[in-house]
Amino acid sequence: MDLLEIRDGALHPTTAETPTPGPGEVLLEVAAAGVNRADLMQVAGHYPPPPGAPRHPGLEVAGRVLAVGDGVTDVRDGDRVAALLAGGGYASHVIAPAAQLLPTPDALTDPEAASLPEALATVWSNLVGVGDRPVGGLRAGESVLVVGGSGGIGVTAVQVARVLDARVLATAGGPQKARVVTDLGADVVLDHHALDPAALTDAVLAATDGRGVDVVLDVLGGGALTENVRRLAPGGRLVVIGTQQGRRGELDLLTLMQRRASVHGTTLRARPAAEKATIVHDVVTHLGPHVASGRIRPVLHAVLALADAPRAHAMLRDGEAVGKVVLVPGAPSGWTAAR
Repeated sequence: MDLLEIRDGALHPTTAETPTPGPGEVLLEVAAAGVNRADLMQVAGHYPPPPGAPRHPGLEVAGRVLAVGDGVTDVRDGDRVAALLAGGGYASHVIAPAAQLLPTPDALTDPEAASLPEALATVWSNLVGVGDRPVGGLRAGESVLVVGGSGGIGVTAVQVARVLDARVLATAGGPQKARVVTDLGADVVLDHHALDPAALTDAVLAATDGRGVDVVLDVLGGGALTENVRRLAPGGRLVVIGTQQGRRGELDLLTLMQRRASVHGTTLRARPAAEKATIVHDVVTHLGPHVASGRIRPVLHAVLALADAPRAHAMLRDGEAVGKVVLVPGAPSGWTAAR
């Protein structure tokens, strides 16, 4: 099989023997692979894969089932599926746990399907939670602030929050990105290029009659910690899922205590397989019908050849991407179009 391996802090094409699925696994022919900021971190040497995962990057793919391992009964050869992975998606073939597969609706292309597993799983497990362990615990009638509403996670979070009948506030950088987020259903979109962090907090409070929001879903991390706590309503939950502004920040404990609020930090990749299976099951059950109906829709910024992965990474690194960037093995060229 063809793949991109990490060597000397860069991606390099190479080949390897096509693997065979073990019990509970399937072999997929990859038609498209989603690109995530975790991939950039892994290439830079800051986010090693968990034990047993492939060493080459790629956390989500879409394609067709080529073979199934012992005990797999829910899918068969030829089925179109998407998959949540611990790694290995930047390849022509990949092994995926059968419990981490999502059926691809007929209306979706493979690039569209490949853009969804990581985002849907991240958003569901953080805005809602897993089993009896709620994280954001977002409920109908509550409010949420999606920080980075035009990013790969953000465009999905805005739509999922609407499905949950929450009031959605979001940030975006510039008028074009703000329009995309508004079109996805956000009630209030704040341009973080036009507002400094303190002014943005004032705008959140003004939009909520001074109360603040029940949940903040944050990809910025340490640099946004102080202001995000100020944006919380009484009993609010700050859920940190990224560190784009650093790993460390200052936390005003008195403000947190006065709001009776909580701060959660989570990752998806290193979760136990059983937990990931529960998340994917919940996603398929609760969000799958909305994907099939088009109420939750993929937002693709670019589809590029696998060999163009460095360009794809630059789109994320430079803040260019609106929605997701997807790689297609063997494609001669790519297209770019936020939609």
